[in-house]
Amino acid sequence: AKKILLGADAFKLSDTFGFPLDLTKEILGERGMTVDEEEFNRLIQKQKDTARKARKDAGADAWKDSGAALNDLNATVFTGYNELETDCAILAVMANGKKSDFLNSGEEAALILDKTPFYAESGGQTGDDGLISGGGFTFEVEDTTKTGNGVVLHIGRIIEGESLTAGEKAKASVDKGSRSAVMRNHTAAHLLQAALRKILGSHVEQAGQLVTKDSVRFDFTHFSALTSEEIMKVENEVNRDILEGVPVLTEEMGIDEAKAIGAMALFGEKYGDMVRVVRAGDFSAELCGGTHLDNTAKAGLFKILSETSVAAGVRRIEGVTGFGVLDLINSRNELIYKTVEKLKTGNISQLFERAAAVMAELKEKDREIESLKGEIAGSKAGEILQKAKDLNGFKVIIENMGETAPDTLRSLADTIKAAGDEYIAVLAGVTGGKVNFACCAGKKAVEAGVHAGNIVRETAKIAGGGGGGRPDSATAGGKDPSKLDEALDVALKIIEKTILNS
Repeated sequence: AKKILLGADAFKLSDTFGFPLDLTKEILGERGMTVDEEEFNRLIQKQKDTARKARKDAGADAWKDSGAALNDLNATVFTGYNELETDCAILAVMANGKKSDFLNSGEEAALILDKTPFYAESGGQTGDDGLISGGGFTFEVEDTTKTGNGVVLHIGRIIEGESLTAGEKAKASVDKGSRSAVMRNHTAAHLLQAALRKILGSHVEQAGQLVTKDSVRFDFTHFSALTSEEIMKVENEVNRDILEGVPVLTEEMGIDEAKAIGAMALFGEKYGDMVRVVRAGDFSAELCGGTHLDNTAKAGLFKILSETSVAAGVRRIEGVTGFGVLDLINSRNELIYKTVEKLKTGNISQLFERAAAVMAELKEKDREIESLKGEIAGSKAGEILQKAKDLNGFKVIIENMGETAPDTLRSLADTIKAAGDEYIAVLAGVTGGKVNFACCAGKKAVEAGVHAGNIVRETAKIAGGGGGGRPDSATAGGKDPSKLDEALDVALKIIEKTILNS
């Protein structure tokens, strides 16, 4: 069988050292090897997605100051409530912080159109992405924002063609898949607020939200974490509303009329005399300028991913809908099947029993290991006790145990302490390149002024560490194994000084 180079290694060769995949494949072929191209391509795509998100996040901030340069333009006409494609005209280009009539390929810029189906980021809903195409060019829109005067900025770059010019006619096309995903999550956010108020109480109010094509993040006022039962009730309530398949209606009305029908408003938000109300059946009515489904059933299903605290009195729920739920199911199924494979279980239905059996086996092995450690410690303790030196009526043991785990050192120290009130011991060992100390002092030694905690603290300092503990039992650690014997010499001197002066 041919050896396969990991996709991650091929990606590192490309990303860090500039080796193109074709060259890597050619060299591998000469050695009878292949490369995991699927993993390589996945990592490449992940890098592109990360870079795109970074550009979008940075771009959104960079374009906020464009308003002054665009004061001479009227607010962009938004057609996106009713259509995803609009014939339009390019009014201007914003590039490098300046308004221009021309754009070359490769430059990041913002196009300003006379009308657009692209929703500009606002109200917690992210901006649309898609394409603007014209005679000889295609401009990819990666994010959409707007100025305080309502001029919509389509941020991106030319991906086909060499240039474009202000005044050209074009077609603006929103990515249907992304918009649909956003609408599913936004409508679900409205249903979620209604469900929270029904399950938790009318004190619940929206404290912020972020609706993207991937998920919905909803912040709300509540005094405590939701119980698992409350989370399940909220989730079931949202899904009940979805599966009822009721129409989602939007209409403009006066603010007083909206209040009269109980439409929820965002606390602290300023509204004009006329507002847009989004209603789903008789269970949800909110003032909202975002884009929504025309029927709750199109959300598919809603699944809560997490419920956490944001600030005092503010909680956050993150969830997914539609294909996001399918992705979640698929990823968890994959995890289940990998677990089944690792546990060598023939049938997925036996997974729980197999996991329980493995845990029971591990507990039994832990008991056996502890028993064996005890036997080993007892055997070693017998050997060590023979090395005890008499000093002014006390039996002192200073021992470098070599490669020994910390818990073994503690166990040995406890065994030595139990051997007699006159015993004092400092044991040291090395594991994982680090030094560990355990010290014990019998009752008679403690009465004479011996303090195990003080001894190990001063001992560990020599080895570049620290620690401490009780007068009769203490542990410590150090970073420098080369100082271990020197540290034990210090421990002996401390014990000798204490005993001889008692």
